[in-house]
Amino acid sequence: MFRISVDCMGGDNGLSVTLPAALNFIKKNNNVSVILVGNPELLEKELNKHSFDPNFISIVESSEVVLMDEQPVLALRRKKKSSMRIAINLVKDQLAHGVVSAGNTGALMAISKFVLGTLDGIDRPAIASFLPNSKGAACMLDLGANVDSTPENLYQFAIMGSCLYANQFSKDKPSVGLLNIGSEKIKGNETLKLAVDYLSNSNLNFYGNVEGDDIFYGKTDVVVCDGFAGNVSLKTAEGVAFMIKDFLKKEFSSSIRGKIASMLIYPELVKFKRKIDPRVYNGAALIGLNGVVFKSHGNTDILGFESALDKAYKAIKNKLNDKIKTLVLTEVKNSNVQ
Repeated sequence: MFRISVDCMGGDNGLSVTLPAALNFIKKNNNVSVILVGNPELLEKELNKHSFDPNFISIVESSEVVLMDEQPVLALRRKKKSSMRIAINLVKDQLAHGVVSAGNTGALMAISKFVLGTLDGIDRPAIASFLPNSKGAACMLDLGANVDSTPENLYQFAIMGSCLYANQFSKDKPSVGLLNIGSEKIKGNETLKLAVDYLSNSNLNFYGNVEGDDIFYGKTDVVVCDGFAGNVSLKTAEGVAFMIKDFLKKEFSSSIRGKIASMLIYPELVKFKRKIDPRVYNGAALIGLNGVVFKSHGNTDILGFESALDKAYKAIKNKLNDKIKTLVLTEVKNSNVQ
């Protein structure tokens, strides 16, 4: 049976979201259990509100919480008894196969990197997540862990992103694009030009450069970029999605005709909403670590946190890290990258 440790105290909503989501998750999956890390008294009090199979639940005590605005270096040094640190320690001690937290992103990366280390052949871990597009979804990385990245880093991100996409969608040789200001090879700074050379001479299914709009056209399965460009792209996409939702809501409620129209197309609106619902895509992999670590959005609800648990479970079940290590070794052995 697989085991996932859950930082129950992390995030903006803490136990009110993480615990119900964990209980929903184990009801849908009969070969995985969750280790709830947090204040035992508060956990027991919340558990009493729900029905669950105790065989799939265990509690590990923590006495501290990493705050959402806490400096990562301080959380690493001072919060050794926090729910986040203990949940990660369980992975290191092989008592859990992976960890999910909605807590402070910087602290989660810093602590995870310190406790777990990185996979062989990977210099820097990255933050990877999925964005909706016209063909389904694209895996994009890095989304903020590395503001500056070398061509070698971008090449490694491409390897990890390919594995993550294949892991979550069961697709061999997913296509990889490098985010740039134009599709031509001559576009971009020296880092991007060198990264194109690395990727072109690799055994990855490299498409070439892609532009920002190509992410949402679904031109490639994986989009690789540094953490600065990735984070800006992600936040821009979130803002546009919110704007569209807000526009539709205002237009359909502004008149009787609009209200009637919304009722007539309600089933289609529900489908549309689900396609761009950030909760469905919630759950970013802190990829490249020597352990499975997934980050949930701090302000998500029960459905969103459950999505993060689902993605972590897939990564564990489908042996994501083993496949990354294998592909790294294969690339080193067979590629023409100098």
